[in-house]
Amino acid sequence: MLRDVTLRVLRSSEVREGFHRAPHRALMYAAGLSERDVKSEKPLIGIIASCNDLVPGHVHLRKIVEAVKEGVREAGGIPVVFDTIAVCDGIAMGHVGMKYSLVSREVIADSVEIVVEAHRLDGIVLIGNCDKVVPGMLMAAARLDIPAIYVNGGPMEPGYFRGRRVDIKDVFEAVGAFSRGKITLEELDELEKRACPGPGSCAGLYTANTMNILAEAMGMSLPYSSTVPATCSRRIHFAREAGRQIVNLVRAGVTARKILTKEAFLNAIAVDLALGGSTNTVLHLLAIAHEARVDLTLDDFDRLQEKVPYLSPISPGGPYYVVDLDRAGGVPALMKELDKVGVINRDALTVSLKTIGEIITQAPEPLDREVVRPVSDPIMRSGALVILRGSLAPEGAVVKMSGTKIRKFRGPAVVFNSEEEAVEAVLKGKIEEGMVVVIRYEGPRGGPGMREMLQITAAIVGQGLGEKVALVTDGRFSGATRGLMVGHVCPEAATGGPIALVENGDYITIDVDSKKIDLEVDKKELEERRARWCPPKKELRGVLKKYAERALPASKGAVME
Repeated sequence: MLRDVTLRVLRSSEVREGFHRAPHRALMYAAGLSERDVKSEKPLIGIIASCNDLVPGHVHLRKIVEAVKEGVREAGGIPVVFDTIAVCDGIAMGHVGMKYSLVSREVIADSVEIVVEAHRLDGIVLIGNCDKVVPGMLMAAARLDIPAIYVNGGPMEPGYFRGRRVDIKDVFEAVGAFSRGKITLEELDELEKRACPGPGSCAGLYTANTMNILAEAMGMSLPYSSTVPATCSRRIHFAREAGRQIVNLVRAGVTARKILTKEAFLNAIAVDLALGGSTNTVLHLLAIAHEARVDLTLDDFDRLQEKVPYLSPISPGGPYYVVDLDRAGGVPALMKELDKVGVINRDALTVSLKTIGEIITQAPEPLDREVVRPVSDPIMRSGALVILRGSLAPEGAVVKMSGTKIRKFRGPAVVFNSEEEAVEAVLKGKIEEGMVVVIRYEGPRGGPGMREMLQITAAIVGQGLGEKVALVTDGRFSGATRGLMVGHVCPEAATGGPIALVENGDYITIDVDSKKIDLEVDKKELEERRARWCPPKKELRGVLKKYAERALPASKGAVME
C-alpha cells in the first residue's frame, strides 16, 4: 500500500498501486515520471496554473510554477503541472468579450476539478492572479476538499505619467476626458504607454488584488504572500515555500474545507470592508462559500459593515497601491489592526498550519499609518461596501463607498437596456448632472454573464460627472470603478425584477446611511407595467447559453445551478 510517513493513504494509490494499474504506470513513465517516483510513497501534487502570453497578470507565472515544483520536490512530493484558462477583464471590457469573464470562473473551477479527480491527485497548488481565476481556483479547492494552497502572481507596480503615479483606471477615465476635450490625443497616447509598466495584476485594489488578499485573509495563501510585487524575488521564495508546504498539508491531512470555515469567510469580509475592495468580492465569496458548504449570505456582509472601519485609501479609493500595502506590513499588519476592534476570528486555521491569531500576534504594527490608518482614526467608521435593499432591489444590491463621497442621491432615471447604449449616450454628452443612469438586462442571466462596466463608469468620471450622477445596474463593476455606482441589483431585469419596470423620468432614491434604494412609482402603476413587460430575446449558444439557463442570482454568488 502506498502510504506517506504518517501512514495516511494517498488518493494517488488508486492509479499507482497493484498489478492491475500496470497500464496507468506505463503512461506515467511515458510522461517522464521515473519508476522511483511512481512506485514510491511520495504524494502526487498537482500544480495548476493559468500561464499565458496575453494576460499581464499571468505572463510571468511560469517562473512561479518552476519555483513551486522545486519546493514540492524538496519536501518529498512529485510535482505535475497542468494549465487552465484566464481572461483579462481589461482587454475584455466594453464589448461582447466581457460576457465571458464571469462564465470563465465556472469553467476554471470545473477544469481544476476534472484534472484533480481524473488523476487522483493528493494535493494541489493553484497559481493564478486575475479576477475570475482566483475565485474559480478557490471554488475548486473547496469543492474537492483536498489539501490545497493558492499562490498569486503578485500586483503590478504603478506607472508614472507627468510626475504622478497612474494605473489602468487612469487610462479608462482618460477616454472620457478626451471625449470632452479635457486632454489631447497625444496625452492619451502617452498615458496608455506608461500606465502599466510590467507584469502583475493591475496595481490598484481592483478585483484581482482584492481576491488575492482575501485568499490570504481566509488562510488559503501563505502569510504576507498576497501583496508582494510581481517582479520581486520574494514572490519566488514564497512560491518555493508553498511547494514545500503543500506536502506538509497532505501528510497532516489538512484539506481545504478545514481552512474555509465560516470564521475564515468572516475574516475575509472584515479585511475587504477595511480595504474598500471590489464589489465583485461579494459575488466571489458567496460562490466559494457555496462550494465550501458554508452558509454565507448578504446579511453577513451587512452585519460586519457596521463594525469594521475603513482604513486603507488604496486606488481607486485613494492615492496608494497594493505594493504600498506590502511595504506597510501586508495583510497580517492590517488584520492585527482590525483585531483591536474584535472583528478577526483568531482561531481560524491557515495553510501555514498556524492560526490567524498566531500570525497576527507575531506581525508588526502597520509600518505606514497613511496606508493602514489606526482604528482610532479611520477614513470611515463603517466598512466601505454597503448592501442596499428597497423597492428597486428587494433581494439586495451593492455599493462601494471608498470611491465616492455621496451618501444620498435622488434623481430621474435615464434607462438603457445594454451597456453599449449607455456608453454611446455618455460619450455623446447626453448624460446630465442629477440623472440616475439605469443599465439593465446585464445580470447573470440577462447579459448573460453579468458584465463589468468600467468603460461606462470611467467615461462618466472622465467627463467630470463622477460625483454628479448615479448609476444603477443589475450588472457589476470593475474594482477600478469610483463614483456612486450601485450594482448587483436583485432580482435582475431578465427574471422580472423591479429594475425591468423602470421608465425614463422615474425618480430613484439612494440613501447609503439608511441602506435603501427605492423606485418612486406606486404599486398600481408597477402592476400595469408588469402586465405589459416582455424581456428582450437574445440568440445564445455555447457556454453563454448554458450559463444563462443555469445561473443563480448575484445575491447567491451567480454560480451555476
